[in-house]
Amino acid sequence: MMPSQNTSRIYVDADACPVKDEIYRVAIRHGLSVSVVAGNYIRVPQDPLVECVAAGSGMDAADDWIAARAGPGDIVVTADIPLASRCVKSGADVIAPNGKPFTEESIGMTLAVRNLMTDLRSSGEITGGPRSFSPRDRSTFLSTLDQTIRRIQRRRTDAATTGQG
Repeated sequence: MMPSQNTSRIYVDADACPVKDEIYRVAIRHGLSVSVVAGNYIRVPQDPLVECVAAGSGMDAADDWIAARAGPGDIVVTADIPLASRCVKSGADVIAPNGKPFTEESIGMTLAVRNLMTDLRSSGEITGGPRSFSPRDRSTFLSTLDQTIRRIQRRRTDAATTGQG
């Protein structure tokens, strides 16, 4: 079987990402490249499939780097809702570290809730922070990542089959 010219890549918004080790294991198992993007260099496994990208210290440098490259067939892992929105619009599959997928259907409401909470906090309302990351979140993330990779692979296989027929 010939390797696909359109290979998927996993982009990781690495600052404060609690599932980097899980991403490396799954990506290496599937033979997918990973771009670990942060403001500065961070330690990544010594594997040719994993690259560390120091995007710079600008306010949204890592987000801008990922958004400029992620597209159909790619997976972006981020908890950053504005970045998730940009990547969903470019056709990438986007997953939060807790395993929640961001989709075209869900991203508008997710952005609206985020903006509402930001407004409430800035007006002095105490809203609490996000709940802490749990082992169940890690398990859900692994399952969602694996399902997403398999769905992308099926789409590629289906497209190659129909393209040849």
